[in-house]
Parts: sequence; C-alpha cells; structure tokens
Amino acid sequence: MKKGHDDDKQTPKEEELVEEDVDFEPEEDLGGLAAAQAKLKKLRDELKKAKAERQEYLDGWQRCKADSINARREALQDYDKAAAKAKSDIVMELIPALDSFDLAEGSEAWESVDVGWKKGMEHIREQLLEVLERNGVAKFGKVGEPFDPNRHEAVQESEDPAGKPHSIIKVLRSGYAVGDRVVRPAHVVVRK
Repeated sequence: MKKGHDDDKQTPKEEELVEEDVDFEPEEDLGGLAAAQAKLKKLRDELKKAKAERQEYLDGWQRCKADSINARREALQDYDKAAAKAKSDIVMELIPALDSFDLAEGSEAWESVDVGWKKGMEHIREQLLEVLERNGVAKFGKVGEPFDPNRHEAVQESEDPAGKPHSIIKVLRSGYAVGDRVVRPAHVVVRK
C-alpha cells in the first residue's frame, strides 16, 4: 500500500507544471483576453507598418533633398561657366579694337597726328582697358618680362644683346587673361 500511496504523491516540480498547464481564468474572461491579445497583435503590426512607411518616406525625402542640393550646385556651376564664356566672348570681340589702338600708336603716322586727337584716342583706349580690368580681364606682355610658354607665343627669337636670355625684347601683340585663364597669348620676340 505504501507503494500505491507514494504514487499518489507528486513532487514539487510536477505540481508547478500542473499549475502552469491549467488556466484558471473563467470562461467569459478568455474571450476578452483573446480579443485583447488579437487587438494588441494588430496594433503591433500596424505600428511596424507605420514605422516602415515612415522610414520609406524619410529615405525618399532625404534623396529628394540631396538631388535638390546637387541640382542647385550644378546650376550654379553652369551659370559660372556661362558667365565666364560670355565674358571671354566679349573680350575676344574687344581685343581687335585694342589691337588697332596699339598698331596706330606704334606707326610712324602717329607722330604726325595732332596732340589733342592723340590724347583723345589714348583716353578711349584707357577707358576700354579699365572696363576690362573691372571685369577681371588683365592685359599682359611687356618688354623685359621672362618668357612664359603658357602665356606668351614666341613669334621670333633674336640675338639682341639687350635684356636677359629668354626674356621678351619686343611685344608684337598683347595677351589677355580672365583670371588665371589665358584668353589670348601675347605674340612676342624673345632673346635667345
């Protein structure tokens, strides 16, 4: 009998398992709890979906913002390039007039021209050069400067004893630059 009595006894672990397996909630509360759990699951799913949509919209907005910034930067670069090209075009159109002034000044007939007329022509020439300078255009090419193949075009070499070797001894045509960019190189005679 003792043996049968021992079989009826349960160990403490078995008692815990039995209590955990048994749901002591009344029947009417089971429907409410299941409904609450279903509603909680639905809310979690909706929250997860809302977070995913939010991230998708945020990613899209950030891409659009980056595209907008890049487009603005490209537009400004295009504007700067167009402005530089327009300035170069204007300079290229004015240069022949300035060359004509330089040719006239260097001619023998220039000496026989009335002094008042000469001063007027020189004043007009200076005004044109000032306008170009205010717009970032610099005239270059002077006697005595060292020869720079990036800025000067050697039309002739001379063994003239005046000046240092590889220096400019005569300017045939002035050069012009917009900033660091040479618009037209100077034509010069260089000492060997």
